[in-house]
Amino acid sequence: MGKWPILDEIEMIDRPIDEEDYERGLKNLQKRLLDLKTHHRLTGTRVVIGMEGWDAAGKSGLISRLVTGLEPKSVHVWRIGTPTPDEQGRHYLWRFWQHLPAPGNWAIFDRTWYGRVLVERIEGFCGDDAWKRAYREINEFERQLTDDGVHVVKLLVHISAEEQERRMIDRLSKPYKRFKISLEDFRNIAKRKEYLQAYDDMLERTDTDHAPWHVVASDDKMQARLKGLDIIADELGRGIKLTEHELDPAIAEAAYEAWGWRLGDEKKKKNNNNKKDSDKK
Repeated sequence: MGKWPILDEIEMIDRPIDEEDYERGLKNLQKRLLDLKTHHRLTGTRVVIGMEGWDAAGKSGLISRLVTGLEPKSVHVWRIGTPTPDEQGRHYLWRFWQHLPAPGNWAIFDRTWYGRVLVERIEGFCGDDAWKRAYREINEFERQLTDDGVHVVKLLVHISAEEQERRMIDRLSKPYKRFKISLEDFRNIAKRKEYLQAYDDMLERTDTDHAPWHVVASDDKMQARLKGLDIIADELGRGIKLTEHELDPAIAEAAYEAWGWRLGDEKKKKNNNNKKDSDKK
């Protein structure tokens, strides 16, 4: 199968991680992502992040950790579901064009245009000719984006059948989680073998140099979140050397006129306080 292993044969848990290490790693990754987002906003860089994966695999949890701490006005999360009446009858990529990011913005898709070769293929929502040609159309779509300077990051969040069952039962058992379950979920579960084949075909036929796939094993939620955020940070930070944003001299002068503040005042104040504390000893 080329570079991609059969999904249900990949290693689902690398090593245990304790909560303290997880929180420390999460905080560092979120700071790194904030620095990248600030850089992209200032340089007008556009970013598209696509999340695919099984029900209960943890896509929403990963997205939640991804956007935490980011400047909200320039980050947009698009939850993709059944096409609206206005979207039906149009080319399936049309609705995704409507949500592409403006300069300096990130667009995060919770499910993507790959629905054409996944759910629409398996559930018969389109004909065989339509989903078979979609691989070419999708590759061309992503090539158009990257040729125009858009950074495209694609993650497939994978979960074992056993862990998916455990999480689904947990949702059924807790009233505040039941809204996450629908009859459609059970139809998808019953067709796991067909979906595995569709995912394998997707990986083989749409993993490109300009828009590669990244598979995140998610049986361990903490590991999956760290790995997913690390992949995104690595991809978006490729070729970028982050530096501190220089203070505009005109803004510095305005701050001095308004408050008598100069850059470095806090450091001087801290040093003076430390010296006073030392003298007291």
